Amino acid sequence: MTRSTNPNFMNGVPELLILRLLKDREMYGYELVQAIRAVTREAVSLGEGVVYPVLHALEKDGALKSRRKPVNGRTRVYYTVTPAGQKRLGALVNTWTKLNDAVSGALQGGSYAAHTI
Repeated sequence: MTRSTNPNFMNGVPELLILRLLKDREMYGYELVQAIRAVTREAVSLGEGVVYPVLHALEKDGALKSRRKPVNGRTRVYYTVTPAGQKRLGALVNTWTKLNDAVSGALQGGSYAAHTI
């Protein structure tokens, strides 16, 4: 059975991906939805219903700033990372790296796996 939604362990990943992508350049919400799919080779598929609330929360917390820009007769809201957002991204990357290393070690086995219970 194939799941089209993301598993529960994805908690916190949208924030990490959004901050990382916005570190490189400003983007608007739907552009972020598409960029997340592209950079994760569609392993992570977040809809606008996930991305926009995260953007608003990050902006409220001071991690992002936004500006309105008219494009083809419409107004888009573009987001960029603030210095506080860069600091938050660094902390998230550190946490994610430790978690990734721990899970990878557990999957590969290690000193704990060699012990019998």
